[in-house]
Amino acid sequence: MKKKLKFFAKALSLLAVLSFSFGAHAQEKVRLQLKWRHAFQFAGYYAAVEKGFYKDAGLEVEITEGTPKTHTTEEVLSGRAQYGVGTSSLILERKAGKPVVVIANIFQHSPQILIARKFSENQTIHDLVGRRLMLEPQSEELLAYLKAEGVPLSALRIQPHSFSVDELKAHSTDVISAYSISEPFHLTASSVPFQIFTPRSAGIDFYGDNLFTSEMEVNQHPERVKAFLRASLKGWEYALSHQGEIIDVILRKYPVSNGELNSSAFLHFEAKEVASLMRSDLVAVGYMNAGRWRAIADIYAGLEMLPENFPLEGFLYELGGKDGVGERQMNPMSTVALILIFVVLIFTAYVFHINRKLKRTINELREHQSRLHLLSVAIEHSPAPTMITGPDTSIEYVNPEFTRETGYSLDEIVGRTPKLLKSGLTSAETYSLMWDSLLAGRVWSGELINRRKSGEIYWEEAHIAPVFNSAGTLTNYVAVKRDITERKIASERLAHLAHHDSLTNLPNRVLFFERVRETLKSASIHNRRVALLFIDLDKFKPVNDTHGHAFGDLILQEAAQRMRTTIRDSDTIGRIGGDEFVGLLPDLYSEEDAILVARKLCDALNQPFRVGEMSKTLGASIGIAFYPEHGEDERTLAKSADIAMYYAKQSDAGGICIFSEEMRGRYPFKREIE
Repeated sequence: MKKKLKFFAKALSLLAVLSFSFGAHAQEKVRLQLKWRHAFQFAGYYAAVEKGFYKDAGLEVEITEGTPKTHTTEEVLSGRAQYGVGTSSLILERKAGKPVVVIANIFQHSPQILIARKFSENQTIHDLVGRRLMLEPQSEELLAYLKAEGVPLSALRIQPHSFSVDELKAHSTDVISAYSISEPFHLTASSVPFQIFTPRSAGIDFYGDNLFTSEMEVNQHPERVKAFLRASLKGWEYALSHQGEIIDVILRKYPVSNGELNSSAFLHFEAKEVASLMRSDLVAVGYMNAGRWRAIADIYAGLEMLPENFPLEGFLYELGGKDGVGERQMNPMSTVALILIFVVLIFTAYVFHINRKLKRTINELREHQSRLHLLSVAIEHSPAPTMITGPDTSIEYVNPEFTRETGYSLDEIVGRTPKLLKSGLTSAETYSLMWDSLLAGRVWSGELINRRKSGEIYWEEAHIAPVFNSAGTLTNYVAVKRDITERKIASERLAHLAHHDSLTNLPNRVLFFERVRETLKSASIHNRRVALLFIDLDKFKPVNDTHGHAFGDLILQEAAQRMRTTIRDSDTIGRIGGDEFVGLLPDLYSEEDAILVARKLCDALNQPFRVGEMSKTLGASIGIAFYPEHGEDERTLAKSADIAMYYAKQSDAGGICIFSEEMRGRYPFKREIE
């Protein structure tokens, strides 16, 4: 009897260990440092407190608002807070040697903008030159935007930020760095005419309000990090779907410390803007994309704030820990199913133990039939597709959700192997890593590309565990899966948007000049010539100003399509802003080849543009620079082509001009070329 009790105690201990992996220690006290004063900008954390999500995770969370003097990173790294909310400038802190770790991206798009007083009806970002600018700390993405638009910081008169729109209303400043979720509301309420300039218009699309912690917290309290993250994301999901309720909570329980009061109208405005930045209709709350972080790092590298190819390992929780974003998004019912499976296994092992003196035939029947029956009951109604195989991988059981997702009936799939679902698109390396883990007795988690009975290809997230009996013999494999096709499509779209112009779908500045660098490396090795074209639409601004931006956007889209169909397959056309395009012509035999392509582009752009009942004739000016004569790197070559384009605009030589060195000294203005 003592041996039985001892075995049962071990089984309960194992269950406790398994349960521990899904939550943190009971009622651990932690502090979350906000980057600004209480508002709907942080609604998810208030919801997690109010609805008991933190408490259910074993956490007691103190939420501390920020002020203009608060340095959130220092609060976290000093240990005064364990978690914080920061901008994408966290990557610069990482480069400075501060061990910060981003664990979730709450805003898929940054709210940081520039707001200027309305100087004129047709003002552009270039009209800010010489103006007074109040710039807050950690506004590096705004610096990148200004540089991308050819407005260096030295061209502005920088003022300390008052963190209020009063100076803008009182004409004490001309431009302020601001957040799209707050300042526009206050200016509109005051009837102050203003104009918003957003970095996204130049292809600079950073994350915003990143939830982060320290390496020490990740290493010393991994379960607490998981518990805090899950509860926070659950709070955000609740806040987005119950905005009115959480607004009432903020008004009652979270007054701002400087004596101001949040109004219900402001919080409803902010809630709408926050939802548009989070894009929970497109991706899961907290989703992180390593490709977008790489693009952010590249932009900072262009500003010489980061070295080229700055490593992201350890900076992104998704990449540095087992519990990445994908794993966090696992359906809660799937987690429950996995717990039930382990409970059933422990119970079955116990039954086997107390009946070990029975006849072998009865013992084997009880071991196999009882286990399969209990497992089937546990997962029959699970919303996650579940499959159980024998040690030879022949399928013994699938639940109804598995048959619904794959299209195969129970009779069609039992007795066969999971190879039935293979699409041939999953890499051999993935399968190799999977079997390395399973044969070593470890759980494997990863992504597979499979095929349904209908022939449809789909992505799935799989968690596969080997199951052993009390003697240590492998008896089964249990797989719990989830269709993640929509998430993969959304991820690929976000990665595409990070490198392509959203209006024309042409390569943006970052992707285009990356191709230029690679082309020049190849040309240097093979001793080939390359041409770089700067293309500017003539008479576009008056048309755009007269008929509006929507009209102008249609013309830009048509112009991009004409250029796409005019160039060679080996050539590239990109858009770097406004009505400015660039062309890359590799593997040239002579200058005449480039001139011929440029003439074809001019001919295509000289044709009238029809928008509705209107017809507009614009034309184009094209500057050409050749590698290696006019520049041996992308920056010098681009500046040469830009200069030539300016001279083409001043001449009547068919809108085309080839760069010559004597032009460089007479170039009337300087523009930074990325």
